[in-house]
Amino acid sequence: MNAARAALFSLSLLTLELGANQVRDFWFNGAELNRYELTQMRYGKPHPGHAELIFVTEPFLIDEQVKREFGNGPSTDVLKLNTLRTFNTGLYSYRTMTSTFNSIELESYPHALKTNTTIQDWCGQAFQQIKRRENSWAVELRSYFQASGDQNIELADAWLEDELWVLLRLDPLKLPTGTFQVVPGAVHTRFTHLPIRSVSAEAKLFPDRKTSLYALRYESISRTLEIEFDTAFPHVIRAWKEIGPDGSTIAKLTHRQMNVPYWSQNRQSDAEKRKALGLDPVAN
Repeated sequence: MNAARAALFSLSLLTLELGANQVRDFWFNGAELNRYELTQMRYGKPHPGHAELIFVTEPFLIDEQVKREFGNGPSTDVLKLNTLRTFNTGLYSYRTMTSTFNSIELESYPHALKTNTTIQDWCGQAFQQIKRRENSWAVELRSYFQASGDQNIELADAWLEDELWVLLRLDPLKLPTGTFQVVPGAVHTRFTHLPIRSVSAEAKLFPDRKTSLYALRYESISRTLEIEFDTAFPHVIRAWKEIGPDGSTIAKLTHRQMNVPYWSQNRQSDAEKRKALGLDPVAN
């Protein structure tokens, strides 16, 4: 590495470190809404659609692993990510949603506390939930497919692909790199009907002055995930790509809003506000 490249590398890492110290001041002011133009690979063909990444903080009960709405049980503040994908395959529709809950206290809770996913299309639906235990994961799967059926699984300690998206926003320097065990993303495992288990993957972080790249490659399932994000805090996710044997799913950021109390904007007149996010006021 020449001197200029080494200096750029050091500057990028410094930018990441500075950003990690601003988490609480930035995130506790309302939700961040991100809309992406989506090209979803399904059945060997690309299908146009849109995706939303919704980040918002909330108190989370540690034992029950649900949002704290009352009482004074032990809790932690989490950064929640709701990831939604909407696309059609020919005649019929697909809707997916993954919710992931990562504590902002990364030293005490380096892993997500919970993640759950629903897949809905005109054939039926599936639900997958993974809860953090002390040194393992408890998995619940409910599916209309006979081969998947109802399952309850215990997984040994590993990283979840779905938790890495939130960790990236909190502190990219804590992203795992090198070779390690990962549970692939729930949308991928449900689309491919793969068993829910950890597999070996290799990850690399490529920091740069403006945007950085996190690349996660699975050799055994022929899949690579690449996430492009702002090097500077708050590390906005600009795009991602999922590369598989049948082609690539691609998403690119088109709209972003900060500090939005969307949960209170539920009147019929509020539907027009969807236009500012590039969404149809009357469609999903």
